[in-house]
This record gives sequence, C-alpha cells and structure tokens, in this order.
Amino acid sequence: MSRQVFIIGATGYVGGILARHVVARGDAVTGLARTGAAAARLAASGIRPAPGDLETGLPAVLEAALAADAVIYAAQVAFEKEPPVLGALCDALAGTGKSLLFLSGSGVMLRRTQGAWSAESFAEDDPFDPEPLALPRVEAERLVIESARRGVRAMVIRPPVIWGPGDDGPVAQVYRSVARTGAACYVAPGLAVYANVHGADVAELFSAALERGRAGALYHATAGEIPYRWIAEAVARDLGVATRGLTMAEAVEVFGPFGALLQSACSRLRDARTRAELDWRPRHHDMLSLVGEPRLRALAHSSLASEI
Repeated sequence: MSRQVFIIGATGYVGGILARHVVARGDAVTGLARTGAAAARLAASGIRPAPGDLETGLPAVLEAALAADAVIYAAQVAFEKEPPVLGALCDALAGTGKSLLFLSGSGVMLRRTQGAWSAESFAEDDPFDPEPLALPRVEAERLVIESARRGVRAMVIRPPVIWGPGDDGPVAQVYRSVARTGAACYVAPGLAVYANVHGADVAELFSAALERGRAGALYHATAGEIPYRWIAEAVARDLGVATRGLTMAEAVEVFGPFGALLQSACSRLRDARTRAELDWRPRHHDMLSLVGEPRLRALAHSSLASEI
C-alpha cells in the first residue's frame, strides 16, 4: 500500500537522494519548496511541491506534515534553527501515530583531534560529550526521541559523512585543495578518520526505518572509515602531484574554518542496533572509488575551487 511521505529538505543533496528513492519504491512524495524554481525542480522529479519556509512559513510546513503518513526531516539549516522547528513538528504530530524520521549526523560526537587519530567510537546508546557547535542538534534529537512518548512514531537516524555521485565531501575538498596549493592536502599528521556511508545505503536505511523502525529509536549507519591522509595520497596519485600536511592555521586558509574543523576531526561510530533491528547492511564500502571522476578532477583546475 502506497504511503504519502513529506520530505523537508527534498531540494538538498541528501534529501534529494531520499526523495528519489522513496518515489522509486512507489510511495507518493511531497517536498518542501521555498521558491518557484525549487518547486519546478521537484515537479520534474515526480515530487509534488509543497510551498513553505521553515522560518517564515512554518504553519504551511506543519499543515503538509499533518496531511502525510510519514515525515522525513532532512533539511540542512543552521543547527540553532533545528530545535524550534523539530519541536513544532513533534507538537503538531503528537497523538497521530504518524512517522517522523530526523536526519541528524555523527558530527554531534565529533572529536577535535587536530589531525590525530582517536580511539573513541560510539554506538547508539553510548554516552558522549557533544561537540559544542552541535549542541542545538543534540537538543533536536532529544525532542524527536521524546515525542515517541506522545504518540509519534519518531526516530533519529545519525549517519556520518554521506558520499556518492555529485557529492561535495572529503574527496572533493582534497581535489579543491590542489587548485589552491598545488598539492593534495590533509591536516597533519593526517590520521583523523570520519566514518562514511554511501547515499544509496542511507536511502535504504530510511526505507527500512519507515517499514519496521521502532518508535523512539536512534539508529547509526556506517560503512567504513578512511584516514584523511589516505584520501590525499589517492588524489595525489590520480593527479600526479605531491601531498602536503597542513597546520591548523593553514587548513583554515585552504578548507575554510568549518572545512578545516571537519578535515582535522574524528567521528567514529558503530551501528549494531541498526543492523540487528532493521537488518540493514551497506552495499558500498569504498569512498576512494570516487577518485578519478572527471567532475572531481575538474575541481583541481577550477577557479571555483578558490571560493570557500
């Protein structure tokens, strides 16, 4: 039986992957559209646009959520904006039994190691000291999980770096560093690792959660982890350039402040609950398979790479 799924963030990279996947599985999808151009792009992909804005048009967003059988929140907005929006969604859906899936991320447990490796790895229920920048997201996670006690079939899905066709993740950023410096860069010593998972596998996880996920559950998802230095070495081999280890100050110049934080940090996680409860298994394991893509090679020579 077909469901009506409302996806907040359907015009974004990850939200778009989820929306196309849900449509391909035969469910009807409505996507939040802030502009006419966004609405046209959604309609061209077989997604019914729902006009609204998380900041200025929240009542329309809540109306669309109540009209759906399930809501997926995959918007990429500033962390501090998430708790009020998720709180309003949880309030609106209370007592309905409708599904609410919140796309969070393993950045909440990021360890600032300045390029070094960290032995810390977190399963779904492990306690951790949150990354200060992500404290509002931790609060949003709490609101969603607690709404399960108010008649919402609510779940939080917490993947790490999501990669795949068209992404702008760690591999792309290393290619951009070649345009800026002439070398494939990493933050020395380059041993920091950020777990990763392919977008198609994340989409399969959301489908599994919609079908058989448990209300109030937190699900992780990871397919592996690769030290940033290995990424730089693979890009250097592809382009025939040297590698370069950066200081943190240099990394800010090359990757930008937020990019430098991600390129120098560890975020390692385990997903035992996800695999046990949802029988989820990733099919894509090698983020380095992106290396050599023409779109990425172009970044190493593009003037756009100088824009942070």
